[in-house]
This record gives sequence, structure tokens and C-alpha cells, in this order.
Amino acid sequence: MHTLNRSGTREPQPDLAVPWRVWLLAWTCGGLLLFTYHHLAVLAAGGKGSPLPPLINEMTSALGSGLGFFAVRLLVRRWRLDRGYLLRRLPAYLIGIACYSTVQTSWRWAARAVLYPAAGLGDYDYGRMPLRFLMELPADAIVFMIMAAALHAWRHVAAARARELHTLRLQRSLADANLRNLQLQLQPHFLFNALNTVSATMYRDVAQADTMISRLADLLRASLRTARSDCVPLAEELVTLDDYLAIMRARFEERLQVTVTVQPGLDRALVPPFLLQPLVENAIGHGGVEVRGTGRVQVVVGRDERPSTLSIVIEDDGPGLAQATAPLRGGVGLGATAERLRLLYGDAHTLAIDRGALGGCRVTIRLPLAEGAP
Repeated sequence: MHTLNRSGTREPQPDLAVPWRVWLLAWTCGGLLLFTYHHLAVLAAGGKGSPLPPLINEMTSALGSGLGFFAVRLLVRRWRLDRGYLLRRLPAYLIGIACYSTVQTSWRWAARAVLYPAAGLGDYDYGRMPLRFLMELPADAIVFMIMAAALHAWRHVAAARARELHTLRLQRSLADANLRNLQLQLQPHFLFNALNTVSATMYRDVAQADTMISRLADLLRASLRTARSDCVPLAEELVTLDDYLAIMRARFEERLQVTVTVQPGLDRALVPPFLLQPLVENAIGHGGVEVRGTGRVQVVVGRDERPSTLSIVIEDDGPGLAQATAPLRGGVGLGATAERLRLLYGDAHTLAIDRGALGGCRVTIRLPLAEGAP
């Protein structure tokens, strides 16, 4: 159920439906408590008497109020006392109070007129009925207003919770859309770079170009397979990385040295798809293998026990980043990777960039360790 707010957008509204058994049980317990109070008050004052009259009186009042609650709920549902509608809808509530009290008084008289003789208490005398209606009106009005106020308060609390859940769903939907967009950015990014690498090789070494095209086809299949996945097993991600490195090794041959070290037992650890490839691609680019004629990249994946996290460290032996450089800006690969990690893990992950042991740039990522199906 939704209503239009003043901005014209649809705002979720809570349903005031409550299981009728719950309310009747609540009013029954209330009637029993009032009966206990009145009966014990008589005994405490030294009086004597059957407990049946106060029991019948309080239980019929409680049952009538319990049934009347559903009528009050219907009124609150239909005519809410929101800002701007208070004066316009107040007469409906005044009429509701009068009708509620009339029905309650009539119910109490009729129910007790039947139950008193059935319990052997003789005829029930409710007094002069016109005055009885006026006498019961203030008490019934108080009960009516308490129920209406409680229902309005519950509606406001439930509406706030519904709005919060609605906002969270919208935020999650937006985050999912952004995540898909980032993945769509990454896939053409590395595919175009790989195609450029093949193009640069095919005229000087056809055999190498053929090998690179075969690995590129494997990469393309992997990108299509994981296009709709938020996370994949680490073993699958390592296969994708190996396909990419095969292309790079075919291009640079012995000039490029890449070592990948993975701690045993992490094959099923879940990581975002195409997490390693753009980071290694950046490491190769920043390492300056084309300029310097040689380059070294090191990838280390391990487990941190306290807390249980997956640690990924990628570093190169290049000149490193200039002090004024903002590494997460301007590049598709690293910037998109950082944003994907933020959307997927929030504050539960870390991404740090500094100078590594090899002398170049080092990227360190720590993710919550979770495992998928084998």
C-alpha cells in the first residue's frame, strides 16, 4: 500500500492489520485483571460477595471494547488525522465516539441481561438507560481516544520503518546497478587492451598472435560467464588471470616475470570477478616493462586468521607512484575496482596503495573471507 506524499513520490504505508486472536486475548487479560482488582477491593474492605457479578461485568466490558477496537481501527485507516486533515476529519471522530459509546453501553446491558439470570444472579439492573448512556460516554470516549491514539502512533512508527526499508531497497538497487555498470566498464577495458596487444604482435610473430587469440577467446568466455555474478571462486579468478598472463607472456616473453603465490585451501574463497586482472594489468603498466625492457610482478594471496580475511597483495618493481599522484582517479581498472569493493563490502574491506618490497607500487586488498560451493 502506497500514498503520494507532497513531493509527488509514492510513499509506502503500513497495514494496521493485527491478528484478531491477539487483540481478543489482550482484552480478555485486561478484563481478568480488572475483575481481580475490583473483587479484591471488596474483600480488602471487609466485604463479602460472589465473584460472579464483577467477573461478568468486567469481561463483558472487555469483550465489547475488544470488538470495538476493530471498528476504531477501520475509522483510523479510513480517516487518518494527518497534518492538514485534523479539523476536517475531527467531526468523524466525534461521531465515532458517540456511536462507539452507544454500542458499548447497549452491548453491556444486553450481555449482562442474558448472563446474570443464566448464572443464577437474577435480573440485571443497569439503571435508567438514557442517563446510563450519558454516564458511560466519558469513560467510553477515553477508551476510544486511547485506542485511536495508539493506532496513529503505531501507524507513524510502522510508516517510518517502512520508509527506512524502502530507502534501503532503493539504495541496494542503485548499488547493484552501479556494480553492474562498473563490471561492464572493466570487461571492455581489458578486452580492448588485449586486442591491442594481439594487434601489436600479429605482424611480427603469427604463432604468438595465434596463441594470444586462443587465450583471448578464453577470457571472453570467462567475461560472459561471470557477467551477472557478484562473486566467483578464487580458483576461477586465477584461471582468468592465467589466460591474461599467457597473452602478456607471449608478447613480452622473458622480459616479463610474473609470480603468483596462493596459500593452500583458498580455492573456494569468493572474490569479485575480474578483481586480479586489472590490478595485474596496472602493475605491468606501472612497472614500465616496455620502457625499461624488463619487469617483475608479484601476486600473493593468503589468509589472515584474526579476523578471518582474504589478503591479496600485488606489487611491481617499477618506479612507483609519484607522491602527488591519486592512483584511484583517472584509470578505469583500479578506480572501478575500488568502487566495486566499496559497493560489495562497504567498511568490511580495505584497499591500500604504497611502495612495496620490490621498490615499485604495491596494492594490498583485504576482504571478508567467505567460501562458495566447490
